[in-house]
Amino acid sequence: MKIQYQDKTIEIEKETSIQNLLKGEIESSRYPVIGAIFNNEYVNLDYEIKQDGEVKLIDISSKEGTKMYRRTMIYILGKAIEEVCPGEKMLVNYQLPNSMFCEIENVEITEELIKELSEKMKQITEEDLPIKQVIMTRSEAEEFYKKNDISKGRLQLDLEDNKQIFMYYCGDYYNYCYGTIANRTGTTKVFEIIKYQDGFLVRYPSSDNPNELPKMIETKKLAWALEEYDDIHKILNINTVYKLNKAVEEGNIKDIIMLDEALHEKKIANIADQIAKNRNVKMVLIAGPSSSGKTTFAQRLGIQLRINRIKPVTISVDNYFVERKDTPKNEKGELDFECIEAIDLDLFNDHLTRLLNGEEVEMPEFDFHVGTKRYNGKKLKLESNQVLVIEGIHCLNDKLTSKIAKEQKYKIYISALTVLNMDRYNRISTTDTRLVRRIVRDNQFRGYDAKHTIATWNNVNNGEEKNIFPYQEEANSIFNTSLIYELGVLKAMVMPLLEEINQEENEYAEAQRLINMLKYFETIPSEEVPTNSLLKEFLGGGNFKY
Repeated sequence: MKIQYQDKTIEIEKETSIQNLLKGEIESSRYPVIGAIFNNEYVNLDYEIKQDGEVKLIDISSKEGTKMYRRTMIYILGKAIEEVCPGEKMLVNYQLPNSMFCEIENVEITEELIKELSEKMKQITEEDLPIKQVIMTRSEAEEFYKKNDISKGRLQLDLEDNKQIFMYYCGDYYNYCYGTIANRTGTTKVFEIIKYQDGFLVRYPSSDNPNELPKMIETKKLAWALEEYDDIHKILNINTVYKLNKAVEEGNIKDIIMLDEALHEKKIANIADQIAKNRNVKMVLIAGPSSSGKTTFAQRLGIQLRINRIKPVTISVDNYFVERKDTPKNEKGELDFECIEAIDLDLFNDHLTRLLNGEEVEMPEFDFHVGTKRYNGKKLKLESNQVLVIEGIHCLNDKLTSKIAKEQKYKIYISALTVLNMDRYNRISTTDTRLVRRIVRDNQFRGYDAKHTIATWNNVNNGEEKNIFPYQEEANSIFNTSLIYELGVLKAMVMPLLEEINQEENEYAEAQRLINMLKYFETIPSEEVPTNSLLKEFLGGGNFKY
């Protein structure tokens, strides 16, 4: 067979593993190689090649490499807990910056236990043990799950398409993973376990600097928001895909949807009440990453503010871009519209100050075709019961509104902070939820196919990591726009779009990863979604203008 790797064509025998094929390249890599892409599908290094194709190696400095690193690390943590606390059940709750928050049911987390777990994980990684993928038939898996009392296996067995079940073994330890993991434990040597609340954090490096742990950043507000939603959905008894599917099958999904939407409305009302209580607030600033539902949130917040006898007045930061010739450039020499210097900060702050002082201001409208601000006679003057509502990626950064007193500003961070897990060990990434939302929205309202959205997603994430996430703890309130049922609704619209991407295209691997996640969800009819739901921003047919 002929295999293409970079600019070389290599002839090999059938069923040669990628590990053996590229042994030299793997060993000499600057960063540890954790997996590969073969013919645009994610595979691990033990994958045996059975046809002609192209191989690309994935090291831990890439986004997908970081995901594989995280999945492998959680797998190794599960093995460590099995050895340190035999028979006890670990729960991966949610993700914080470069860390996962975990608990062990019915076990008090002490510093002694943390030390023991850390030492056990270190031992497992230093031994560089093989992780073997074992493929079972459906009947073998049913017998295996029954014999070993693995309730989490029900999700895999419930799926009609699953003729085979994949299990990963490391010595006597076994577990299921919903994505590719490393073929050896020695790939994930950089980690840290620290006590946190009633559980612990497992910290890991970022793709930017994969050989060392980043500085620990305290994210109390974000953690509180995640914990609050996690607790609420536990009360609803919907914290895994299996339980969500059961609600669909048993005809209870309408109740779940109404309760979830009621939670959103109550939280938005609470934020509006907090704003109303503070007489000094004259400006509400809303920021969040792509596909968080900022537009719908701002309009629903506006309704709740009006109930409090406050009239919201919206200003778009996009109308305050600098002239095109003054736009900064990034390291590639391209115009950088996402950096804060792309905003005419002096003019923006001057207009804000004058408006808050009761003056009338002629507002600009930015002409994106020619790259200049135009003044078309649109004037604004704030009344005593009005507040400015401003939404944009830099709204949590005080540099955007540097001339405005802190007590006059109320900042809100919003994001789809997913608290639904596949099962105890495998969580659904917040970023994946937002990507699915964006694929649907881009196709519905912007004419882009899924290939385009996936191709540009990394650049979107890079902008968020630079301009939004560092400022999330500056927020007065954090609003979680995720809905426990949403992927069941979005599935019907996004699956055909993902399936359009063929195997010859680079985006195929990511499309298949999303398909393999979404196939476990029972479909929920979009007709069940209320017309004022944040989800309508992506589905269409809602009450609000976008």
